[in-house]
Amino acid sequence: MPKNTVGSQMSFQIDDKIISPEVEDKQNEEIIEPKEGYLIDFISGKPVKDTPEEREAVQVFSEVLVKDYGYPKDLIQTRPQWRVKARPSDIKKEYPVDIAVFAGSDKSEDDIYIIVECKKKNRKDGRTQLEDYLRFSKARLGVWFNGESRLFLVKYEKDGKVLFEEIPNIPKYQQRLEDVGHFKRKDLKPATNLKSVFKSIRNYLAANAVGITRDEVFAQQLINLIFCKIYDERFTKPEDMVTFRAGISEETSNVKKRIVKLFEKVKKQYNDVIEVADSILLDEVSLTYVVGELQNYCLIDSERDAVAEAFEIFIGPSLKGGQGQFFTPRNVVKMVVDMIDPGTEDRIIDPACGSGGFLVEALRYVWGKVERDGREYGWPENEIFAEKQKVAIRNFRGIDKDSFLSKVAKAYMAILGDGRGGVYCENSLESKENWSDDARSEIPFESFDVVITNPPFGKKLAIDSEDILNKYDLGYVWQENEQGEYEKSKLQDKQPPQILFIERCLDLLTPGGKLGIVLLESTFGMPKYRYVVNYLKQHTKILAIVSLPEDLFQPHTHAKTCVVICQKLQESEKLDSHHIFMSDVKWCGHDSRGNPTYRINEDGEKILLDDIPLVAELYHKGRKERKID
Repeated sequence: MPKNTVGSQMSFQIDDKIISPEVEDKQNEEIIEPKEGYLIDFISGKPVKDTPEEREAVQVFSEVLVKDYGYPKDLIQTRPQWRVKARPSDIKKEYPVDIAVFAGSDKSEDDIYIIVECKKKNRKDGRTQLEDYLRFSKARLGVWFNGESRLFLVKYEKDGKVLFEEIPNIPKYQQRLEDVGHFKRKDLKPATNLKSVFKSIRNYLAANAVGITRDEVFAQQLINLIFCKIYDERFTKPEDMVTFRAGISEETSNVKKRIVKLFEKVKKQYNDVIEVADSILLDEVSLTYVVGELQNYCLIDSERDAVAEAFEIFIGPSLKGGQGQFFTPRNVVKMVVDMIDPGTEDRIIDPACGSGGFLVEALRYVWGKVERDGREYGWPENEIFAEKQKVAIRNFRGIDKDSFLSKVAKAYMAILGDGRGGVYCENSLESKENWSDDARSEIPFESFDVVITNPPFGKKLAIDSEDILNKYDLGYVWQENEQGEYEKSKLQDKQPPQILFIERCLDLLTPGGKLGIVLLESTFGMPKYRYVVNYLKQHTKILAIVSLPEDLFQPHTHAKTCVVICQKLQESEKLDSHHIFMSDVKWCGHDSRGNPTYRINEDGEKILLDDIPLVAELYHKGRKERKID
């Protein structure tokens, strides 16, 4: 049985007093482990063989049907499998259906409504088989999903023939077919599994999009559409119909016209961050497919960062891994922000901001405080909104050397929170004299209360420029003398950028400011990096170290990382013995393949194995109990 191990002590080489809060088991559920080679079926609760098809398709879509579409489990059958005829004369019903959805709980032949086929076939073969299943059953709707791609079909009769038409999506529970694409803003719900949605989109576009072949172009197009979607979510009233939609039997040309018009609004409102030349290049059929896949969901409220998820699927490790650009999972980002607990007046920066994940999550957090303060003081909604915009514009900054990523982060912050002017395309590690005038003016050293970041890392990454290295104390070799003190020696030949980022982050922090940074765990475990730990101890008070699972950044990299929370010392402050919160996280919510890690409790409910959301609460509880400011 898996144990919750958040809070267990780790043996880092730090000679301050170490504390490790006792763990409260927040899950408190008896976890049922299926026998080896089996998993527990989400619908029936029965053990089924753990095959790739079952794990990556049947179970995934079963959960999507319940959580995203709202179908009750008692209207769905997976085990034993429902069977349909293979031909009109078939009495035995030879075809087993992976997932069957019924209109009534008695699950009769007349009530079958949706058939879901999950075989590991290509789109063409999958459609052919699905059509056969539909042809000899009374189901009207069909879904083919293989874990990587999916399509939706409706069956109808014309001139005595059974015909099939691809549709943008299937209805939610208690919706009519004609209601698909007619969503009010209040109807949108967070996605259960954004990654599978983006995989389906990527594979569809790769096979079907006209005139585009490169993943980075697909990524740019999807980012444009995500911005349209987020804009639509933000500026549509709860009772109004959304603009980002595709209806049943709607002409694809009309869908494209509506989305292009929406994108023009986005560009007009944010013309300083989205270029006039940007456009929607997808053909109208492909565009309608993407809109149909995304229209049910509220991306703003989804657990996963939609922009980062899109990059992970479309760009892949081949393009970004070479520069160490591994996007931090949102559960870790949220943990860091929660532990630091930024206030409404704090100036916040991410000097390696990528697509803006840390900035976006910090903005959400601070906005929550603005809303609570506003309601406590009785502010009207328009004043709360104005204060939120002011905070975003005044207090949030980001830097990234990748022009595409910095542009995406700039647009993301603008659309979500109007932090439009705060992101710059610069090399954070270079001398400030090499930055643009605007960046130098808006990002003065020792002016930020909070720095949160995941700087680039990788075995092949190294800074070997003398012009950069000689600007940093950590660009030099440090040797320990007989008294155990470290003395600066010659310039390093090269240095991992992560190490230099530690010093640059401290450059940006005001004395007393807090740093939350993702680092390779080897920084605290390898003797050759003892001088780095010493540097941290000389300049900061280390508040917390959280060891993260090796699965965290997989399948993109096997790097073992940790999060360090520390506070920059005041100018004359001397570091006394103090408490350090330390924890060792076992479960991060996904396995080495990137698939969610679940167990079934005694009530048959799926429990996501993710300890990361528990860490911040334990951290603050430990500090409160020990009366640590």
